[in-house]
Amino acid sequence: MKIQEVSEKFEISTDTLRYYERIGLIPTVNRTESGIRDYTEEDMRRVDFVKCMRSAGLPIEVLIDYMALVQKGDSTIATRKEILLEQREQLTARIEEMQKTLEILNYKIQVYESKMVETEKKIKGTE
Repeated sequence: MKIQEVSEKFEISTDTLRYYERIGLIPTVNRTESGIRDYTEEDMRRVDFVKCMRSAGLPIEVLIDYMALVQKGDSTIATRKEILLEQREQLTARIEEMQKTLEILNYKIQVYESKMVETEKKIKGTE
């Protein structure tokens, strides 16, 4: 699959895909005889993984280290698992914090809606 197609499929700019390749998040993508990138299914699985992890807030540096370990093979499985466990813990903490923030926002919105209803009642009562 060509870079533009991958870009559209994963909603990632072609510049971002090139950047990911340059920094090692995606291994060097095969090219056609004319030099056009030709993404394999494996390349696209990696793009999907990186996009998912970035969306979850994992730092680029962590992903670079993780993907470098993937390239080294099965001898790094335990280390990769530790990285993922640590990132899961951090993500869980962020989700809990975001949930608290959402609860506060919902409360404040409810307070404002109640005040707006009270104001409307007062206005209608004075007409």
